[in-house]
Amino acid sequence: MPDVVVIGAGVVGAACAYYAARAGLEVTVVERGSVASGTTGAGEGNVLVSDKEPGPELDLALLSNVLWRELAELGGFEFEAKGGLVVAETGEVQRALTGLARAQAVEHEVVAPEDLPRYEPHLATGLAGGVFYPQDAQVQPMLAAARLLRHGAPELRTGETVTGFLRSGDRVTGVRTDRAEIPAAAVVNAAGTWAGEIAELAGAPLPILPRRGFVLVTEPLPEPLIRHKVYTAAYVTNVASDSAGLESSAVVEGTPSGTVLIGASRERVGFDRTLSIPVLRALARQAVELFPVLADTRLIRAYCGFRPYCPDHLPVIGPDPRAPGLYHACGHEGAGIGLAPATGHLVARLLTGAETGLDLRPFLPDRFAGETS
Repeated sequence: MPDVVVIGAGVVGAACAYYAARAGLEVTVVERGSVASGTTGAGEGNVLVSDKEPGPELDLALLSNVLWRELAELGGFEFEAKGGLVVAETGEVQRALTGLARAQAVEHEVVAPEDLPRYEPHLATGLAGGVFYPQDAQVQPMLAAARLLRHGAPELRTGETVTGFLRSGDRVTGVRTDRAEIPAAAVVNAAGTWAGEIAELAGAPLPILPRRGFVLVTEPLPEPLIRHKVYTAAYVTNVASDSAGLESSAVVEGTPSGTVLIGASRERVGFDRTLSIPVLRALARQAVELFPVLADTRLIRAYCGFRPYCPDHLPVIGPDPRAPGLYHACGHEGAGIGLAPATGHLVARLLTGAETGLDLRPFLPDRFAGETS
């Protein structure tokens, strides 16, 4: 009998398993698909502090940033500490970016318009400046999930679907799957965009909804053209938006393989995977406006994923008082890869009764009392 069952083998579930195992717990991970087959496999690998407003999520991101650098020493994550450059189209937007950076109180450099080419030689001309964040980084998300699971070495059960929970009175004492019953002292819901369905099975609903996004991938380029993660200020606004409609902003970055990843779009359309040509065109156009050098570059593929959206834009981390024995680690929207280590670390501390060192009240599931998914 394991000490804990983790539902979900995406990067958040993998981080929960890794840190729980490091804390001395016996862990079983149950995944209905394969490792990183959900939102993690459709991510860009962002490890960002630049897009977080001052507050609890930024505190979580800063902790995670430190932990990612520790994990990178294990090797195999394709961790790139390349920094992020946020650019402004107008002087008004540049002033707003500068104000945000100062309020965040994180390491940053305000970049004047004439200095932008020092950071990105191929940027479009006419921009009003930007802010550079040295702490921003990138990992290969599928590798990250796989490596965390390998280093944590839990029992991994893929292709197995959780269909219910074992109970002793009100207390959760394990999971029931389409193959077996797995008793455990605790269960962690790290099912990503589908975490609301898992919570519903436990009688502890969470208002987690899918927020679809597309990513374009270029052919491998013969030489690196883009040095950092680069995005426009509109990205920060889109991340914080509550709109269900389509929003898109230019996010462009290179990868170690030579390809360029282009995002980002957001829309709440349920789990509709229909390829949207208008959205792909908008992303391509915005990328070329930011980096004209990409105009003649061929695209080799496009893919979509579903971010686990919470109405207050904060993840759900911690024990659920409605179902003792159940812990949540979900609802990170587009920040799950970046926030995964901190989430796993905190969940492991909770499972072992240790001090978390971070105020978890903004993330606790009971803040959604009366709401459903």
